[in-house]
Amino acid sequence: MRIWSLDPAYLDRQALIACWRETLLAQAVLHGNTKGYTNHPQLHRFKEAEDPKQAIVDYLHILADEADARGYKFNRTRLLGERLPNPVIMTVTDGQLRYELAHLINKLTARSPQVLDKLRLEEPTLELDTYLPRTHRLFTMIPGDVEHWERV
Repeated sequence: MRIWSLDPAYLDRQALIACWRETLLAQAVLHGNTKGYTNHPQLHRFKEAEDPKQAIVDYLHILADEADARGYKFNRTRLLGERLPNPVIMTVTDGQLRYELAHLINKLTARSPQVLDKLRLEEPTLELDTYLPRTHRLFTMIPGDVEHWERV
């Protein structure tokens, strides 16, 4: 399960669709609708949120917005809650963002080099150690290492 902290605009088609599906699974876990994945590390940040169920719905709406912008049709009727005007905001460390960016670059290198080339044109400093990628809009970046829940 990979629920990205990065701005969904960075993701290629495969990563965006996988993130959508995996976050729907996470939503089911948070609602008690499945017995599996209940202790999955990617869920910790949502479980620690002020309102975990709303946080996951807010996250999914933002993914669906990116899908809409690309002409994809993600089925919002699968979301177990409405979009609120003030989404639940969570934190993510800059170390986590850098870790995820490196992970995504490895995936894009193998699977979608044209997407990676486009990202490098738009953001020439993409792979520098000092580069801080944009976060998913649900997250505020704070200083820190890779998150405690991440399996490195």
